[in-house]
Amino acid sequence: MEKLHMSDWDRDAALTAARILLEIKAVNFRPEEPYTFTSGWKSPVYIDCRRIIYFPRARAKICELAVEKIGRNIGYETIEVVAGGETAGIPFAAWIADRMSTPMAYVRKKPKGFGRNALIEGDVPDGKRTLLVEDLTTDGGSKIQFCQALRDAGALINHTFVVFYYGVFPGSFDTLKRMDVNLHHLCTWWDVLEACRDRPYFSDSALSQVRKFLENPVAWSAAHGGVASYEEAQAWKTRPAG
Repeated sequence: MEKLHMSDWDRDAALTAARILLEIKAVNFRPEEPYTFTSGWKSPVYIDCRRIIYFPRARAKICELAVEKIGRNIGYETIEVVAGGETAGIPFAAWIADRMSTPMAYVRKKPKGFGRNALIEGDVPDGKRTLLVEDLTTDGGSKIQFCQALRDAGALINHTFVVFYYGVFPGSFDTLKRMDVNLHHLCTWWDVLEACRDRPYFSDSALSQVRKFLENPVAWSAAHGGVASYEEAQAWKTRPAG
């Protein structure tokens, strides 16, 4: 479990984002039939950030908070290109790039075409200080893949931003730090639980189950048939299909 230092602005922004996710029903809870993430982790909870694109006022506020956070933590003028990760990161990257008046590109999961731009659409940000944007992260795995693809294409990338960070699985910050990449986010599961104090989005028993998972997600995952370590999660992603 990773505890994060937060300023007063960060805390207010996190609770606002969490309340928005709750209001648009992007928060899902299913302990009796756990979700399996692409990294192999089992979880009784799931955030569907893609729902944000359907709600104009919700997405406007989320993007407003995102740009403010980027300005506070990274600096507006230090970002020359905003790049979205295929596919969920593309709309968020587009909205953020528009608000910041920066060029926008996106990174494919698999190559299409040939040459240095095989994974990059828009234009190759060669020599440009680039911000990777996605909707969320569980353990940071996909961010590593996208950041490496951007660097291979010549981009200068030291920051990635997500709307939602699970904040419980091990290794996220450490792995990205080893790549000299800083992870920035709006809110976590802990913020969702805090927001639930204001309104009864879920029953007390449901929230109790969520807390049990958050307090020891690795043990919870292992007990429900999922991976039991960051190393297993990385191996899971590269396992042969079928």
